Order: sequence, then structure tokens, then C-alpha cells
Amino acid sequence: MAPTSLYRAVFRRHVTFLRQMRQRRAQSTKNDASPTTKSAGPESEIPVPNQVPTLPFWQRLGPLTRAAEGFARMQRKRPYATQLCSSLVVYLCSDLSAQSIGGREYDPTRTARTLVIGGICSIPSYKWFVWLSLSFNYPSRLLSLGTKVLVNQLTFTPIFNTYFFGMQAALTGSGPTEIWEHIKRTVPVSFVNSCKIWPAVTAFSFTFVPLEYRSIFAGVFAVGWQTYLSILNRRAEDDAARHNAVLVSAPSIEKMAA
Repeated sequence: MAPTSLYRAVFRRHVTFLRQMRQRRAQSTKNDASPTTKSAGPESEIPVPNQVPTLPFWQRLGPLTRAAEGFARMQRKRPYATQLCSSLVVYLCSDLSAQSIGGREYDPTRTARTLVIGGICSIPSYKWFVWLSLSFNYPSRLLSLGTKVLVNQLTFTPIFNTYFFGMQAALTGSGPTEIWEHIKRTVPVSFVNSCKIWPAVTAFSFTFVPLEYRSIFAGVFAVGWQTYLSILNRRAEDDAARHNAVLVSAPSIEKMAA
């Protein structure tokens, strides 16, 4: 064999060997990279801050969040029983708070009257706010919210305040005339003061709070509000008692003067 033919044969074998080695390396690299490629898919990507969904603030409060979620489950399963129990708790706390602020000896009869009033109005109040949440839903969200707040303030608030103070007077044994006088002393003042807090609470509730949590959200403010109503009711009772005492003592004074 000529030297030139020998060199060509050796060169061909060398080139063939290099091609085979290159193919083997490429195949080996592909097999090693395939698990990494699979694990780098969208399901196993490491989340970055802008990809992690943030929970609402009220869902990140630990024990308070779990308690609220338990209340929501009860609300969905037994709405009426849940509303009744929560209303009784709100009215009990408000009455105890009002009596402690008054500085007088604790009166269990007053607490019993308050619980009766709260128990009677719990289900109607709940049904009212459910109806209000399903009504007045216009294309404009701002118009819907403003209408809900206005309707609630102009209808529910004066009716509820009239019921509360009227029942307080009725349960103490007052007659129709005394009940009406008691309502006239308390309802206008309470309505004016309610405009300072409840429109904002109602607007925030309908905007940010889910339906099953609205009653417990409003209940937080209702404790303070019912405390105020109880104090206002007691002041009206004291004013009525002083007025009656003056009327009773007036004939005696006239007789003594005569």
C-alpha cells in the first residue's frame, strides 16, 4: 500500500472516531440535562415575591383568623342560630359596659330587658342586611354603595332606635304616653349621633368585608354603640323620673303655701 493511501485510511478512521466520541458526549449531556429541564418546569419553579399571592390582612391574624373562619362556617350552616347567639353576646357586653360606666349597683333586671330586646331584633336585622346587600346593585359601584348607605341610614336606623327605646320603656311598665315621650327624648339625639359612625362602618363593610363576616364586623362596633344607647336610655329615664317627681311635689308645695 502506498504511503498516501495509508495516511488517508488512518485519517478517515481518526475522523470517524472523533465523530463517534462527539455523538456520545452530546447524548450523555442530553441525558444529564433532561431531569434538570423537567424540574425547571412551571410546576417546580421557585416562587418570587411578585408571583406569590398575598392573603388579605384579616386572613393573617392567627387565632383571630381561625375564630373568624369558624364563625363563618357556623354562619353558613345555621345563620339564624348564629345571629341570635352573636346578638345576645353583643347586647350582654354592651349592657355590662353601660352599667359599669354608670357607677351604680349592677341591675340584673336591666340586663334581662336588654337581652330580650337584642334577641327579638337579631333575625330581622340579619335579614335586612342580607336584603340590602342583594339590592341597589347598579353598574356604578360608587352609586350602589352610596344608595345602600343612604337607605340604611334613613330607614333602618330610625326604626331600630325607635324599637330599642320604645321596648326599653315598655318593658319597665310604662304606658303609651310615657313610651312616646321616652322615644321623643332619645331617638332624635341617637339618630344624629349615629350619622357620625354607622355610614362609615356600613360603607366599609359592604366594600371590603365578605357577607358571612359582616355581622361579626358590625358587632365589634355595635358593642360600643349599644353601650351608648343604654347610657342614653338611662339618662332619659332619670330625666323622666325627675320630671315626675317635680309634678308630684308641686301640689304639695302649693298646699303648704296656701
